[in-house]
Amino acid sequence: MDHRDIPIDAILDIYTRILRIRRFEEEVGKLFKQGQLPGFVHLYIGEEAVAAGVCAALTDEDTIISTHRGHGHVIAKGGDIKRMMAELFGKATGYCKGKGGSMHIADFDIGMLGACGIVGGGIPVAVGAGLSAWYSGGERVSVCFFGDGAANEGSFHESLNLASALNLPVIFVCENNQYGEFTPATRAMNIADIADRAAGYGLPGIVADGTDALAMYRAASAAVERARSGQGPTLIEAKTHRSGGHAEGEEAFLAGQQYRIESELAAAQAKDPLRLLHTYVSEKDLIPADELESLDESISRAAREAVEFARESPLPEVDSIFEDLWV
Repeated sequence: MDHRDIPIDAILDIYTRILRIRRFEEEVGKLFKQGQLPGFVHLYIGEEAVAAGVCAALTDEDTIISTHRGHGHVIAKGGDIKRMMAELFGKATGYCKGKGGSMHIADFDIGMLGACGIVGGGIPVAVGAGLSAWYSGGERVSVCFFGDGAANEGSFHESLNLASALNLPVIFVCENNQYGEFTPATRAMNIADIADRAAGYGLPGIVADGTDALAMYRAASAAVERARSGQGPTLIEAKTHRSGGHAEGEEAFLAGQQYRIESELAAAQAKDPLRLLHTYVSEKDLIPADELESLDESISRAAREAVEFARESPLPEVDSIFEDLWV
């Protein structure tokens, strides 16, 4: 980890985004275990450095599109955690009025074009946003987050090809957490680095440490500068880990089967991005300890308040099922 080319205020901003994601997801995990949330939730704990580092390099005008594991991306882009939590509870005050749930949160006002429950489904949408930016003639950049499993989908290859052919301002961010649901990436592909695939489409492929938020910020900043200057798309492969399972409560249908070995899980947890950045800024005296503590207290309190807001919010009216439809 190295901060020498990154301003202190940018480091604090990145740290704040990571901490906000972590405290939100911890609340969500507790709520799910208590049976208070409908449907499935896929937590972003362990991968926060990717979204925080990338989104810190973007402006409010830039757009992102996310995946089924999308809470972190929404928060990193500036999402309202009260509206997010309400959506997870299925309440009318949620981002999608309680109709979308965990995997479909969107907020166009902050450039969050939506999360997608279909593996690889968001990648072509990001290319469409890049095409729109290109037509408008501005400097807006489109970013797509997706997992290692999506890198084996046809949508990935077609999207990289089109973005490269049209020289679009798109940044493809592959969050390689080593597993597609329960299948190790080593069983699904015969390459060590997904970033190598970029060469086949004539664009740069970069491998970054997805547990190092400053490395992610540095890689994303370079890709953003390239896109804004008209040099086209970039593929960033973030090597990362998820601290927990594919989905909360997966033990119920795995029937005791283990798909991750203990040593691998321990290694992933040892590279916790929040702990790594906290240790670094503390040891380097970049941010005072009392400021870090105060920040944690404030963000933790906001996460608890989001839960209360969601609990107190009304359920959608039955007739609202016929609203917000394309017919």
